[in-house]
Amino acid sequence: QVQLVESGGGLVQAGDSLRLSCVASGRSFSTYAMGWFRQVPGKEREFVASISGSGITKVYADFVKGRFTISRDNGAYVVFLQINNLRPEDTALYYCASRRGPFVSKLETDFGSWGQGTQVTVSS
Repeated sequence: QVQLVESGGGLVQAGDSLRLSCVASGRSFSTYAMGWFRQVPGKEREFVASISGSGITKVYADFVKGRFTISRDNGAYVVFLQINNLRPEDTALYYCASRRGPFVSKLETDFGSWGQGTQVTVSS
């Protein structure tokens, strides 16, 4: 079972940038695809980005529109989500998740381990 701990969230102003981090514990980190999801209270959790085990393949939600970048450091067991030009509608609890297997996915049900989330709040 992979344990995941997110960090890097906070209260920022519109137009600012944040870099979210997710540290994984366990073994063979490079064999797991990783993903970021987000959730607003009262709404379903939605896919943001996913990266393959090797880090070569990345997929993003349509709303990202070039503002988000997912990356990973397999030596350090960390996955990142860089968010630029933050907007108030990006306000959400951001979750990191791991998938058993190296291939990217947009489906929440494909991810078996989840962190507790890190809150991002963007003021206008």
